[in-house]
Amino acid sequence: MPSDERPNFLIFLPDQHRYDWLSVHQSARAEQHRPAAKGQQRELGGADGGTNVGLPVRTPVIDRLAARGVRFTRAITPSPLCAPARACLASGKEYDYCRVASNKVDYPLDQPTYYQALREAGYRVCGVGKFDLHKATLDWGLAGDRLLREWGFTEGIDNEGKLDAIASATAGGTLEPKGPYMAYLHRRGLAEAHVADFRARRNRGTDPMPLPDDAYCDNWLAANGLRFLERFPRGRPWHLVVNFTGPHSPFDVTAAMRARWQDVPFPPPIAAPEDGSLTLAEHVAIRQNYAAMIENIDRLCGRFLEVVEARGELDRTVVIYSSDHGEMLGDHGRWGKSIYYQPSVGVPLIVAGPDIQSGVVSDALVSLHDLTATLLELAGVPPLPEMDSRSLLPVLRGERRSHREVVRSGLGGWRMAFDGRYKLVRDEQEGTLLFDLENDPTELRNLAADRPEVVARLRPSLTPDGAAG
Repeated sequence: MPSDERPNFLIFLPDQHRYDWLSVHQSARAEQHRPAAKGQQRELGGADGGTNVGLPVRTPVIDRLAARGVRFTRAITPSPLCAPARACLASGKEYDYCRVASNKVDYPLDQPTYYQALREAGYRVCGVGKFDLHKATLDWGLAGDRLLREWGFTEGIDNEGKLDAIASATAGGTLEPKGPYMAYLHRRGLAEAHVADFRARRNRGTDPMPLPDDAYCDNWLAANGLRFLERFPRGRPWHLVVNFTGPHSPFDVTAAMRARWQDVPFPPPIAAPEDGSLTLAEHVAIRQNYAAMIENIDRLCGRFLEVVEARGELDRTVVIYSSDHGEMLGDHGRWGKSIYYQPSVGVPLIVAGPDIQSGVVSDALVSLHDLTATLLELAGVPPLPEMDSRSLLPVLRGERRSHREVVRSGLGGWRMAFDGRYKLVRDEQEGTLLFDLENDPTELRNLAADRPEVVARLRPSLTPDGAAG
């Protein structure tokens, strides 16, 4: 295929964006929960995990992207932790094969990436933000270019995540930046205030941070990405992944971001323990800040799309919005990710672009790492060696409605298999758990003892070689 006919790829991959925190998702869920007219029936609940209906999330740019593409309601991360999830995407492999078992392992340089394959095929491969491919070695280089060439990038800036920025810069007892973002703050005389703020707020502080808006990490890294995008040469296909650091905790926002949300009500967490650890007002404040970070990311996505349109390339650019994993936000008394519950393993996934259906909502079972095969097929590039990824093109083009029979996720001592209704978990500490997401979307009832036939059916699917996905 001639290079000028191959699509560009613009990928937005925030860190820890929970699947149901999109306004388009909330609109769909609200419609499902609207009382049926007389004489009509309406199905409630559903296997997409109908939790937190009525969240006042504001994502107009992402909503418009969904309106001209395909939105997947049952997308799952192969592992709900930063480094493993991004390793699965880079390699196109399931968690058990990606060779990055935790955040304590760097991506093996002898393992091919789809970035390398695209670059070798003539793509200009660029990325900005938090790559998390050397999570165990918190040294990005002050220019953020350490290992970029080895991973397969033509250019880019790999910067620190929120917590890694502080940990790496203060590891020796003095303030010494190890990455480009802290180096930037240091040059502007803002680094000490940023470190002090993070140390004071801990993970769940909600007061506005002291940084000006232009120095806020997501705004800074987006400016880097826009500069790269604006100078991409014409006539050569490009790939740009924007790895936002938000809406990962701490729930830090600028004063302007906070002001837009400080009076907006939110529903409380689901099945949160009544132990007095956080008041309802504190839960609401956290959710306001989480929504503010998502709204800011949505705004920044709009700026990238404006530049693509100004370049005259929107009709030949595939745009993807997803996340590496979700965020529990206090549901089940848990925070962060790393667990098998749907708010942790579920991710948003929207794909739009040339030859892709418009305004389609798909309930196909898909894994985040299926994007790997999809991008390679769109680029006309052969699959990577030993890749588990499966191209989504038949679903995106309307040739098929289903994709996988089962999707898997795992981390450390637990493995999960989900068939669209039932979720089976084998956990070294908790034992065997089975949830019926159609009738129990909040995953409160373990049915393992009541439905042994479902457990037996799904058990082989807990590992990639046990059953086909």
